[in-house]
Amino acid sequence: MPAEWEPHEATWLGWPHEVTDWPGKFAPIPWAFAEIVRHLSQVEHVYLLVENRAAESRVRTILKNSGANLGAVDFFRLPTDRGWMRDSGPICVRNETGEVAYNHFTFNGWAKYSNHKKDAAVVAKANQKLKRRVWEPVHKGGRVVLEGGSIDVNGRGTLLTTEECLLSKEQERNPGFRKEDYAQVFREYFGVTNILWLKNGIAGDDTHGHVDDLTRFVNPSTVVTIVEDNPKDANYGALQENHALLKTMKDQDGRALRVETLPRRSRCLRLSISKIFAFRPATRIFTSPTKSCSSQPSTIQATASR
Repeated sequence: MPAEWEPHEATWLGWPHEVTDWPGKFAPIPWAFAEIVRHLSQVEHVYLLVENRAAESRVRTILKNSGANLGAVDFFRLPTDRGWMRDSGPICVRNETGEVAYNHFTFNGWAKYSNHKKDAAVVAKANQKLKRRVWEPVHKGGRVVLEGGSIDVNGRGTLLTTEECLLSKEQERNPGFRKEDYAQVFREYFGVTNILWLKNGIAGDDTHGHVDDLTRFVNPSTVVTIVEDNPKDANYGALQENHALLKTMKDQDGRALRVETLPRRSRCLRLSISKIFAFRPATRIFTSPTKSCSSQPSTIQATASR
């Protein structure tokens, strides 16, 4: 599985429409996404999901007014529940020859929301147009539930995740799974040989512990992690524990990780590292907006199609 900063041909985005994801703050969100598309479309393709023909017409107008390169935007008329493509979209892998295939994990609304069936069907429906090879990961005789935001990789065989997200009984994705079960799945479907388990994620996170909210690889040997210096903060203990763990962890070759930190002092940084993480399009850096410091998205909630 390639790292997020590696070259790729397109970025997946779901056009925002579920107003409850931004309670009381939805009005500027389509324009924020238009700005994301404007930047991306200058250097690569954007695979953009919209609800239907009428929605596509509205979105085209917004993108045109925003200065996006519409020639680089491929529209997919696919209804979604929320459209967070990092979590419900394909997780791309490639082989030695460079062929790209999609891992289509089961999506169950983060084991929290009942309205997730449209999102769960996105990969299969989108691939009717793209015609990539698709894997549907199976373990112990059943489909595996996994979101892209629950993992992060360095592209060399090491994967980061959290126990809270994948092993907790709360919002449980795969009942009965243990670390060794995930190790087998990650080895078979991602080519991962080294798994680094952090403990807990950010307090109050809807996803219950996604690693992309707190720690990310920024190159094969370096991670950036959020820390909290205020002992009275709800996240102080968990983030200090994760920081201490990271300082003991090694990469797939047995080398210690370089660990850099970001404080959660400012109002915006009291969200997640994914909102300030530098997402790298095909040829240049683009840093995602923070959605006015509201809750949820993850590195523009996009996934790259390598």
